[in-house]
Amino acid sequence: MAEPVRFTLHATDGRARTGTIETPRGAIRTPAFMPVGTAATVKGMKPADVRASGADILLGNTYHLMLRPGAERVARLGGLHRFMDWPHPILTDSGGYQVMSLGDLVKVSEEGVAFRSHLDGARHFVTPERAIEIQRLLGADIVMAFDECTKHPATHEQAARSMHLSMRWAERSRAAFLEQEREGAALFGIQQGALFEDLRCESAARLIDIGFEGYAIGGLAVGEGQQAMFDVLDYAPEQLPADRPRYLMGVGKPADILGAVLRGVDMFDCVLPTRSGRTAQAFTRAGTLNLRNARFAEDMGPLDERCPCPVCARFSRAYLHHLFKAGEMLGPMLLTEHNLWHYQEMMAGLRRAIHEGRAQAFARGWIDQAGD
Repeated sequence: MAEPVRFTLHATDGRARTGTIETPRGAIRTPAFMPVGTAATVKGMKPADVRASGADILLGNTYHLMLRPGAERVARLGGLHRFMDWPHPILTDSGGYQVMSLGDLVKVSEEGVAFRSHLDGARHFVTPERAIEIQRLLGADIVMAFDECTKHPATHEQAARSMHLSMRWAERSRAAFLEQEREGAALFGIQQGALFEDLRCESAARLIDIGFEGYAIGGLAVGEGQQAMFDVLDYAPEQLPADRPRYLMGVGKPADILGAVLRGVDMFDCVLPTRSGRTAQAFTRAGTLNLRNARFAEDMGPLDERCPCPVCARFSRAYLHHLFKAGEMLGPMLLTEHNLWHYQEMMAGLRRAIHEGRAQAFARGWIDQAGD
């Protein structure tokens, strides 16, 4: 049987890579940023506008979708792609991070995770097998193995115990995926091990032994800080197969993404551009702007003179300032659209720079200008 996804590496520049992930629903150009569609929508955006920004793939949130509207209901309605009118690739996370973030509402055992819904307090129990089933019902193109996101900070002993549990769950996830397999879907394993190189190495070796179509680096962007994250990324990506996609989960700020690409990472997701858009924060090549600031009240310039997005072409900073001061919903919508374009322009620029052998210079220039 042909592989459900095929990763082709086109060029490298140092450790930075650019390539294509071919899926039955279309190609994903890497390095790739995946906008987050938590509840079957990228907040404030129509699917066609997300696509116009340059996105090849979206992320859907398994935890939120299993609670509302429910995976079985989405399946009855034709699957997530039809439900949200996104005919392109979708990656669904396993729900592990969201479940672990519930704190006292969670009880972890060898079998799985028992928790109470943050919506209504209803009891739920998710196993690796159920996590895979939910993602199959949603119809995801890229499915994530169920894991425990190790809490930060963690001792070596705590991180080892958590990582070993995730590796046992990874094996069960793979078995369930193969049993439930539908044509065209791929499963990614998730490396854990907190900030410890030996644990990351052991985790990577176990995942490779199990065998996955792609590999994620989990357990980062959980409060450790950028330098600690980069210290892990100095070795973690190269512990994973070079011929498979490498996905850094939940990252991040533009500077985080740029640094991770230079260290060999291919895929990213983060709520930051959409969440920032809803709170009047605009990413620009000259830095982050707070559109609530009074200095923009009569500023007729665009958010970013070099940005090709429809927002910068049509609307002034003064108008956007007015929308936020007036509490109009159009303000968050327009800033979200601009921020998504900003991220996708950065990714497109990275891909070109890697092809041309100037990835370091591109990253340094972007950070020096924007400071993000």
